[in-house]
Amino acid sequence: MTSPDAGFSATERRVLDRLRRPLDIQRYLDGVAYSIDPIYRSPRRVLRDGVAHCVDGALLAAAALRRQGRPPLVVWIDAENDDGHMLAVFTERHDGRRHWGAVAKSNCVGLRYREPVYRSVRELLMSYFDEYFNTLGDRSMVAWRRPMDLSRYDHLGWMTREEGLERLLDVELERRARVPAAPAAAMRKLSRVDGRKLEAGMLGARPEGLFRPRGA
Repeated sequence: MTSPDAGFSATERRVLDRLRRPLDIQRYLDGVAYSIDPIYRSPRRVLRDGVAHCVDGALLAAAALRRQGRPPLVVWIDAENDDGHMLAVFTERHDGRRHWGAVAKSNCVGLRYREPVYRSVRELLMSYFDEYFNTLGDRSMVAWRRPMDLSRYDHLGWMTREEGLERLLDVELERRARVPAAPAAAMRKLSRVDGRKLEAGMLGARPEGLFRPRGA
């Protein structure tokens, strides 16, 4: 297992060490520009470039959570006629029980941080369902992949190198068990979100980074 310090410069370690809570990580990600580049950035490159999309942001968050002594866990959300989304997830204990929260970089308002108040991964992931829609207002979240512990893939150098990220994200992640968000019959009856919710969800979004759905 790779040390959380491996491959980072002293300056980069100081930045990561200032992120003492999951909320600190979220605030850091909210402060970097949203990337529209069709590439994956390792956490080290996010620190250097100051830009990230959801995958880059989740990897950075996982590396920062690891430095806090937490496992570097990520979850992928599958979407229909929309971009997928990646979260870094974490747990905290309340009243003797484990509760789940999430850190995420997103171009959309409702797909970012979640407080650690959810009693299961499913409960956490379903908190994104009503906030997950494309620019037409179609509710687009259809499933998610079981949490992936990135420490198992340290041999790919995911924290500091780009070379192994395509395999990690396009091959290994795709192998994770897929959990449908809702029964198929329910998914066929979904309503579109109304105009106010659509406008609120896209508030501050970088237009060129938004998915262009079929039928737009």
